[in-house]
Amino acid sequence: MTGADMVETAEVRARCAAFRETFEKLKGEIGKVMVGQDEVVDAVLTTLFAGGNVLLEGVPGLGKTLLVRTLAEALHLPFSRIQFTPDLMPADVVGTNIVSEDPETGRRSFEFQQGPIFAQVVLADEINRATPKTQSALLEAMQERSVTVGGETYRLTEPFLVLATQNPIEQEGTYPLPEAQMDRFLMKVNVGYSQLDDLMVILDRTTGAATPTVERILDGKSILEARDLIRGVVIAPHVKEYAARLVLATHPGGRFAAGGDSGPVNRYVRCGASPRGAQALVLAAKVKAVTDGRYHVGNQDIKEIAMACLRHRILLNFEAEADRVNPDDLVAQILEMTPTQPVGVAAGVS
Repeated sequence: MTGADMVETAEVRARCAAFRETFEKLKGEIGKVMVGQDEVVDAVLTTLFAGGNVLLEGVPGLGKTLLVRTLAEALHLPFSRIQFTPDLMPADVVGTNIVSEDPETGRRSFEFQQGPIFAQVVLADEINRATPKTQSALLEAMQERSVTVGGETYRLTEPFLVLATQNPIEQEGTYPLPEAQMDRFLMKVNVGYSQLDDLMVILDRTTGAATPTVERILDGKSILEARDLIRGVVIAPHVKEYAARLVLATHPGGRFAAGGDSGPVNRYVRCGASPRGAQALVLAAKVKAVTDGRYHVGNQDIKEIAMACLRHRILLNFEAEADRVNPDDLVAQILEMTPTQPVGVAAGVS
């Protein structure tokens, strides 16, 4: 069903209601293990159904890896974990050609041995502790859903999802992710510390005798069907234009740069968000609209997911570092300075 055909029929309402029920069930299963962090869980599930990848950033011990493992348990999908370390090589991620010998004929030939990337839910744990060369081994898989080794291209099985965790780059032994790789994450989610009540529950669950059991909720076919449903959600032209103007507002020197010539974007931003940022805004907003019980995307949906979709796509200059301005500050100002009213932008204007 295309966006033009997406009307509030009984069938559509039933499919959306089933999706919301599934979404809540997944949250409930994850909630058996994860305490608090509701916004983080929502973002991860939004990324799953939008068909993207997600980057979780926070100091060690906040449950980032536990969240990903719990999600994998709730899905009927092959799961693999890659522990990124400084000595990890690209072949350790994607696989390599090895020499095999036929025991009958004695003939030798090259045989491709798949790496851990050949799963459907891939945990890239502490991704920024590996060198940029190894980090870039994920680029093709994350965008093209394929791996090329020795001139041969191997397709990955859909649905495919990379959930990466990273420690703040201020910590020792970390390497900043390349800009091209950051852009391939639909969302970047900051994982914060637990509150007192949540921490008390965590202690009860992790220091007692009972171990929570996570039930499997979804399989690959159901996830792909849910993604098709999400892509069919209606988004009006003026809302789509608002998403596009938000992205253009991150471009220094551009017509729509937030705040104009003397604004924060021209002052602090070295490079703004790419078209992938606009795609992320629209897809994530569609998921949010359906989970909120609506069949169309509104400007408020775009606003509420903009921080997670844009914060990692804005590259700051030295002046921003000197003034201690971070990307979240910039996104907040861009949202405040960018009007929701349409301006009738013609296609192709930059």
